[in-house]
Amino acid sequence: MIASLPLFAALGLCSALLLPVVSRRVDLLATRVALSLFGDYVAEDGPRRRRQRDLLHAAHVAGTHRAYASRTLLYAGALGVAGSVLGVYAAAALLSALDVGAEAIRAALPGSLSFLAGVAGLATLDLPGLFLLLTFASATLGSALAAGTYYGRWELLSQRAHARAAEIDATLPRTVAFMYALSRSGMAFPRVMDTLAENEAVYGEAATELSVAVRDMNAFGTDALTALQRTARRTPSDDLADFSENLASVLGTGQSISAFLADQYELYQAEAESKQERYLELLSTFAEAYVTALVAGPLFFITILVVIGLVLEDTLPLLRVVVYLGVPLATFGFVVYVDSVTQGVGGTESVDLSEPADDSATGVTGDIGGGETAPGGQSDGRLTGTDGAGSAATAEARSDGGVAEGTESDPGGAGGVAGEADRWAVSRERLRAYDRVRRLRRWAASPVENAVEAPWTSFLLTVPLAVLGLLAFAFPVTLGSPTEMVAQIETPIVVATAFVLAVYAVVYEVRKRRVRRIESSVPDFLDRLASVNEAGTSVVGSVRRVADSNLEELTADLKRTRRDIDWGADVSTALRRLERRVRSPMTSRAVALVTNAMHASGDIGPVLRIAADESRATWSLRRERRQVMLTYLIVIYISFLVFLGIITALSVSFIPAIEEAAIPSGGGAGTVPGAPSGPTGITDGLGDIDAFAYEQLFFHAAAVQAVCSGIVAGQLGEGSVRDGVKHVVVLLALTLLTFAVIGMV
Repeated sequence: MIASLPLFAALGLCSALLLPVVSRRVDLLATRVALSLFGDYVAEDGPRRRRQRDLLHAAHVAGTHRAYASRTLLYAGALGVAGSVLGVYAAAALLSALDVGAEAIRAALPGSLSFLAGVAGLATLDLPGLFLLLTFASATLGSALAAGTYYGRWELLSQRAHARAAEIDATLPRTVAFMYALSRSGMAFPRVMDTLAENEAVYGEAATELSVAVRDMNAFGTDALTALQRTARRTPSDDLADFSENLASVLGTGQSISAFLADQYELYQAEAESKQERYLELLSTFAEAYVTALVAGPLFFITILVVIGLVLEDTLPLLRVVVYLGVPLATFGFVVYVDSVTQGVGGTESVDLSEPADDSATGVTGDIGGGETAPGGQSDGRLTGTDGAGSAATAEARSDGGVAEGTESDPGGAGGVAGEADRWAVSRERLRAYDRVRRLRRWAASPVENAVEAPWTSFLLTVPLAVLGLLAFAFPVTLGSPTEMVAQIETPIVVATAFVLAVYAVVYEVRKRRVRRIESSVPDFLDRLASVNEAGTSVVGSVRRVADSNLEELTADLKRTRRDIDWGADVSTALRRLERRVRSPMTSRAVALVTNAMHASGDIGPVLRIAADESRATWSLRRERRQVMLTYLIVIYISFLVFLGIITALSVSFIPAIEEAAIPSGGGAGTVPGAPSGPTGITDGLGDIDAFAYEQLFFHAAAVQAVCSGIVAGQLGEGSVRDGVKHVVVLLALTLLTFAVIGMV
């Protein structure tokens, strides 16, 4: 037991490094310890420190270089010590494993590898040799863990910076379009930057990067030229660096900001088409590589191994490795690689299908008292903020516009009455209780609509149903060989999986197709709104008139927007409610642009034209991608059908022929006297092969390939693994149907 204490201490040290992830206090303690040990060392100025600081800025990591570098050294040192201890135990385990003797190892190895039996001599080392071995193992593993941790944390930042650069490049065109449109509306440049910072969640990573310059100007009084030059040095995106430098030059020379942004907007619009072409060529290459390497390759390999296994020697173990590990892991690596390489290249975004935000917590720019009410039409009369520790602090609003005494730090108020404080405390507790059940009540009021908004919630119903179905139809399992036991549950498991994924796919596609139809109408909506406004109609009148026109899927939501205006809501509030109902990136950008342009001028026609052009270009590029990738989706389906066809041929024709050849012939009338009665030549010993196990493995291989091909089809065709769920369901259904037919043959 005492000999195991260092091992437990090393494992405990490794586990302790995970605690900062789940505990804020432990995270602060780890930072303090790291700063006290390594803070002075990492604070020394030099080229390495400057490179690391620039990398932190590019990755947009919260915190200082001194804290991050100190914690990196702390983690590396701790894992180095733990690795040194684990290395000693690993060497001891190796010596124990080699204690079987050289002859036993030589007998277990093939003749060509018999020389490896010499390692058994390590078990007979003397004390100095044993000391050197343990020291070498300790130093090797400890150094590897320490170096891997140190360089791994900095490499992780490099990967994050690369991913941010791709996102910035993808969102920069629409960000420039937003700035150009607001500039055309007559808004001053500082206000344009402030508005962009307020809407960074809508316009993505490029707006987030530029909002840092806005905070420099607002919080520290930095002039615009210096802030933009800092952005150019800090950003990981070359495109944004060039844009920031050019914008700073324009500001310094006093040229027209609107003209410069117009040129940049047209430039990015032209570049978007060339990027789309390169992106589609890259996807076509990936599709061909997948079909060749991960569909045809495994099929060829499986076929060869099956022939060898049925004719010469059992190959089931190797086949199981290929089917259960090789194909899934290779597909996972392929999907991750495609996602990393194509991230941000396509210039398109996926539809946001996450859970809708609360009405009280949304909006493009925060409007306190701007017509938004709590659920049920009643305002809760509170102003809620968050302190530095993350706890909510509530203050009661007074009728005169001030804030009533009695806050989190002084419940009774400065000179307040105890009974009055108790009365407010009861009210606050009631509001907290209402907030806790508000989301549940909203789900109970419209479960279908909310399930469509958040497709993942379908698992809460379908997974229990699938488990109950398995318990009812697949269990109890009759005891027997592993192959026979698996045969009793394999089909129900595939059916249950297909059922769960089918429900998710239906819910996901319902929402996605509705949003897609709405987004196809957004350019027409903006064009018509611009035409009516340019004719001299006010913004309110323009929205009312356009709401009466036919805009297909968007018509119903626009009529609700008109009713909001008729019932007293201002246009900004009505449009933000439209955004929350639709919840698509294109609609969010259009609403953000229109609502902010209205504050600068009532003549928003030119702004709407720019928004319409940007929306139409985005929609056109997305439609072109779907049309081009449809060909490769068909190729993936055909390749899977070929895979399924060859598996079917092996199951229906090849295996029965081999089994028939393996059956010994009897001594009937057609036999030659004195001839051997059993199989001869290449069919000798075929009776020892488990043909049923091979047929079962074919079914598993087809099911695994169906899942993998469906995921890749979604990733390549529509840019998301979630879009591949429907393809998985279709391919699994084809697999079940094919093997059901095989079973009846």
